[in-house]
Amino acid sequence: MLDNKGFDLWSDHYDETVEIHDNDNAYPFAGYNKILNAIYNCILENSSKNVLDIGFGTATLTLKLYEKGCNIYGQDFSDKMIELAKKKMPNAKLYKGDFSIGLVEELKKRKYDAIIATYALHHLTDKKKVDFIKELLLLNKGCVIYIGDIAFQTRNDLEKCKEKYQEHWDNEEIYFVYDEIKKEFKNSEFIPYSECAGIIKIW
Repeated sequence: MLDNKGFDLWSDHYDETVEIHDNDNAYPFAGYNKILNAIYNCILENSSKNVLDIGFGTATLTLKLYEKGCNIYGQDFSDKMIELAKKKMPNAKLYKGDFSIGLVEELKKRKYDAIIATYALHHLTDKKKVDFIKELLLLNKGCVIYIGDIAFQTRNDLEKCKEKYQEHWDNEEIYFVYDEIKKEFKNSEFIPYSECAGIIKIW
């Protein structure tokens, strides 16, 4: 698992790395662009104005929403990622903070129409994922949470993918298994976009 220093070092080449894996349709980023496009379209179709991005990274998705007039709020723990994102979105409200211990106080004071987390929450344990998502739902009744990430319908699907990509598999990351997490969130659905990724919608 990368710490904030690791993300600082990776930030300059992150988008390029993702693009290579997506074009190859390979773990871990197969389906990445389709997922971001789908979340983007959902937010615009729902006329969501205030958008919170958890672990926004280089702002690949939120920049497009920012350019469409959305009010962007975000939290990330990498100084370099924040620096890059602020250059792209000077009017966005971006804060430094480790989401594994929750939202920063400034973000807790606001209400959002949509919350997005793309390729970020797999750094949390399964319990922390659930606790964090529940915190977001309590803060924002009526809000839709879009989680685009490495995710699987079943544990068996995950194990098959792990076997296929065992040389490249990251054992320090904890991926979503929808059949297990949906027990905690009755108002949810999973839409797969590749053999190793999809969108979990929770409302």
